[in-house]
Amino acid sequence: MNIGVIGLGVGERHIVGYQKVPECSIKSVCDIDEKKLKEVADRNGISERYCDYRKITEDPEIDVVSICSYDDVHTEQAVSALENGKHVMIEKPVAVNDEQADLLVAAHRNSSSMLTSNLILRCCPRFRFIKEEIESGNIGKLFYMEGDYIHAVPQKITEGWRGKISFYSPILGGGVHMIDLIRWYANEEVESVCTMGSNKETRHTGYPFDDTNVLLLKFPSGLLAKVLVSLTPKHPKFHALKVFGNRATFENRLENGIIFKSDEFTSKEIVNSPYPGMEKGDLLPNFISAVRNASNLMVSPLDVFNVMDVCLAAQKSRRTNQFVDVKYRYAKG
Repeated sequence: MNIGVIGLGVGERHIVGYQKVPECSIKSVCDIDEKKLKEVADRNGISERYCDYRKITEDPEIDVVSICSYDDVHTEQAVSALENGKHVMIEKPVAVNDEQADLLVAAHRNSSSMLTSNLILRCCPRFRFIKEEIESGNIGKLFYMEGDYIHAVPQKITEGWRGKISFYSPILGGGVHMIDLIRWYANEEVESVCTMGSNKETRHTGYPFDDTNVLLLKFPSGLLAKVLVSLTPKHPKFHALKVFGNRATFENRLENGIIFKSDEFTSKEIVNSPYPGMEKGDLLPNFISAVRNASNLMVSPLDVFNVMDVCLAAQKSRRTNQFVDVKYRYAKG
């Protein structure tokens, strides 16, 4: 199976991931930065290298494309790949506005290709354990969750490409991971969302977009959730998580996870499953297996597009200062 990788920042981790999958070969790579293109291609022994992504998406010998470029061009490149019969793995976000989202959904509907996105927290052993606890009934009926995406990258957003593209969103670029995790646990889709945002910590730099967002999510069952996305805190990178059920509460901490089964501190159980315990390429074996065997994806197109629609509704709420109902353009499920 021939693979093409577009964008060689995080894309190099895709290269490494594919190289671990039997009978996969990296045929070609692409990056608009010629220096990075040479360095990554040389380091990984790849002879075909391009600055034009179409050399990959339109190559009839390529079966699978990983899109790891800047956020604002993901849709354009994914549509080209789908229209040329490629199976597509897209780094988040898959789209940054409604117009792009419509184009991508239409392109996928008109294709017979597999499509997924690298929502990698589903591979975290600790988070998978909690999914199993929820499904077994040990947590009980969920009524509230919190998920925080904390990643201190002020220089990346003020001096890197994120501050230079036409639009960058911490929700679409980072918060999407926690939103996906929460809806995965909830096993229902978000009904409405309310968002506040600020660039208080970075506005003096000229960076024009939010560095911090807070989202409130409401589900049809009455379940509520809060998501924080912050890209400037003095804090290690961390996915804080609290899951409240009527039988137990789970809390993810830096050192371990904890389950409480009453209001007594002595009721706590330690969860030692590894965190984060995952690599950027951990979803790739499942993706390739699904392509080969027409089997299920861990992150399905329904997951990809529905979490996209939640993020876009959150951005609309931020823009309008109103609660926004989520409009699902693919299928509500």
